[in-house]
Amino acid sequence: MKAFGLLAASMIMLTACSTATTPAAPAEPVAENQVTVADRMYSPKSLTISVGDTVTWVFADRGMAHNMVADDNSFRSQLMETGQFTHTFDTAGTFTYHCTPHPDMTATIVVEP
Repeated sequence: MKAFGLLAASMIMLTACSTATTPAAPAEPVAENQVTVADRMYSPKSLTISVGDTVTWVFADRGMAHNMVADDNSFRSQLMETGQFTHTFDTAGTFTYHCTPHPDMTATIVVEP
């Protein structure tokens, strides 16, 4: 009987110590030409693309509203807390932009021919 109790205690201990490991979910892939708007910044701060490419801004700053306004007024998003905004760049050049409520938030899109 003592041996049975020892065996049962060992089985419980083994069961309690073993854990099933589930592989971590793969990280969400970052879309090509994507800018994340979070932590009161645009990331990446500078992005180089080709003429005809589309940039997607993903708003994810935990309820803080942002927008992006081109300094030359060639594109502009609405104030957004979540969601996405896209713009296709049809001409080469350097496009700087900022956030209206947070003017210290600035970034650049470089469009190459």
